[in-house]
Amino acid sequence: EARLSRFAADASHELRTPLAAIRGYAELALRNPDADRADIDHALRRVESESARMSVLVDELLLLAQLDAGRPLAREPVDLSRLAIDATDDARVASADHRWVLELPEEAVLVRGDEHRLHQVMTNLMSNAAKHTPKDTAVTVALTDGAQPGTVELSVTDDGPGIPPELQPMLFERFVRGDSARSRGTAGAASTGLGLAIVDAVTTAHGGSIELHSEPGHTRFAITLPRLYG
Repeated sequence: EARLSRFAADASHELRTPLAAIRGYAELALRNPDADRADIDHALRRVESESARMSVLVDELLLLAQLDAGRPLAREPVDLSRLAIDATDDARVASADHRWVLELPEEAVLVRGDEHRLHQVMTNLMSNAAKHTPKDTAVTVALTDGAQPGTVELSVTDDGPGIPPELQPMLFERFVRGDSARSRGTAGAASTGLGLAIVDAVTTAHGGSIELHSEPGHTRFAITLPRLYG
């Protein structure tokens, strides 16, 4: 109950900011009909931007609520190798100032699960690495056999400044941000503080686990999932 109460309070706080901005810019445009057109256009662009930000936040809150309630995910064969290729290609375009390395086995790696949510896991991990490390940081995405038989490991590793030890135990909690932990790779990049919480929740819903190891010059997120053969 304490966790739920804190989560609700945090969600309300996070939604209050974009709502206040939307209201403020809307009032600015409505109360000043004779204002310069450029000022009105700027206000409308800010309303659009804050609305988009709020939509993302609401979608992520809904996903976490569904996972908390035990709502089942899709259970179809998923080609993790293809997902890793697609997600890394997207990351290269979105964060071209980083060096992206992809390491895959010769044969396709299959798991059973929800393709859309597993893609979201990869995207969140890569986005996290790009946002919180400086340009020219090398980020390696790899698929290997897991430590336990019948498992596969997906890892995202960067050679950035690392995450402070005091932040690491709470990094997968909701509304925890690593902005102060590592140099921001993208100036002004917005974060809902839910990305890694979603990674953890989706991984758990797939019967997997996630581990973090971080020190200056080496940060590694490793996800272990049951492997699907044949």
